[in-house]
Amino acid sequence: MARIARRRLLKLSGSGAVAAQAGGLAAILASGRAPALAQEATVHWLRWADFVPASDVLLKGPITQECKKALGFNLKVETVNANDLQSRITSAIQSGAGADIIMGFNNWPQLYADSLADSGDVANEIASAQGGYYDVSTQIATVGNKWIGVPFTTGGAMIAYRKSWLEEAGYNAFPENWETFREAGKKLKAKGRPIGQTAGHTFGDAPGWWYPFLWSFGGKEVEADGKTVVLNSKETVESIKYAVALWKETMDEGGLAWDDTNNNRAFLSQTVSSTNNGASIYIEAKKKPDTYKTEKNTPMWEDIRHAPIPKGVAGQYNLPGVFTDMLMGYSKNQPAAKEFLRWAHSKDVFDVWFTSQQGYSCGATKIWETHKVWQADPVLAPFHDLPAKGRLVGYAGPPSRQAAEVVTKYIVVDMFAKAIQGMPAEEAAKWAHGECAKAYA
Repeated sequence: MARIARRRLLKLSGSGAVAAQAGGLAAILASGRAPALAQEATVHWLRWADFVPASDVLLKGPITQECKKALGFNLKVETVNANDLQSRITSAIQSGAGADIIMGFNNWPQLYADSLADSGDVANEIASAQGGYYDVSTQIATVGNKWIGVPFTTGGAMIAYRKSWLEEAGYNAFPENWETFREAGKKLKAKGRPIGQTAGHTFGDAPGWWYPFLWSFGGKEVEADGKTVVLNSKETVESIKYAVALWKETMDEGGLAWDDTNNNRAFLSQTVSSTNNGASIYIEAKKKPDTYKTEKNTPMWEDIRHAPIPKGVAGQYNLPGVFTDMLMGYSKNQPAAKEFLRWAHSKDVFDVWFTSQQGYSCGATKIWETHKVWQADPVLAPFHDLPAKGRLVGYAGPPSRQAAEVVTKYIVVDMFAKAIQGMPAEEAAKWAHGECAKAYA
């Protein structure tokens, strides 16, 4: 059986650690077992365009090739901008045709639960073999006793910041609370080094900042019953007022129009001093040290560190990025698609892809907590704990179709954006509460 050459994986992934796992895929083939589904079928997997490009190269090259050898059918990996994924999902469901497996982000699967096949047989096998799923992954991928997807990864964002710039402003460590964060941000913005954050309609960075911000002040969408909307509260109004001041005093005000790529570019071009993001900024800077340099002409990656979102009066929170492979109910290839999911999520195959992420993603199962990738670079180590400490949108209620609708419509994000643009905090909270009530009605 063919192996993936060590040097080829090194070239494709840009990571020696990935290359070290090259035998993983070949090991699956070593048994010589006949393909489970020996037919010329094609399984179509629709995903986002990864913020770690090497991982997409790996999927479309070696992993696609090995899938054909191992399972006997073709794999089509299609990647699109993450902000286009939901329109593709909706179109596919309405037409009854499209990709067999589609990647869902955060609680999107809840929105499409009735149109998804039950993947419980696959999910339970993987959980049993790999130490169980994180709670956030299980909650997203289930409705009652039905598994509406197979958890793929969990991750999320931390604040990437320029260590030297923060030190020049007088801080030897990243601010732990909003008061110190605001104080430091004022000094940084005065030096032409504002904080970069989006308040726009973009899938990851906007909810990933504004939901934890709301929670840190004690605001919440609904009560634990998942029905009673309580967004219009004193705590929410206080969070909005603070957000408006924080925005004007510390942030790049162009962020109202940013998507999930704008802040990456702003940071790497040295126009912002920090931004809430996945590990992709650091990974890109480290990959291209001659391209991304500081004002002192030193490699920028050496000056990047990561810290959690500051804590408020109600605590410190993060919104983990939960990714789920959804098996579409309309698919005519469900047996082959399930066979692929078993294979792709297996330890040997997933290990190769996981290593290529370099810490951008955590596994959905707990076995990956002890993977050597977390010892490779201490700057990326803080991302390790995000899945275990995350809170999901829709808090204090459970993940639900209603909560998915609220985040999909950017109601909480728009609540803050409207206030930043001039709407009184009380009116912004009242508006958002009304929109939430419609979703939960």
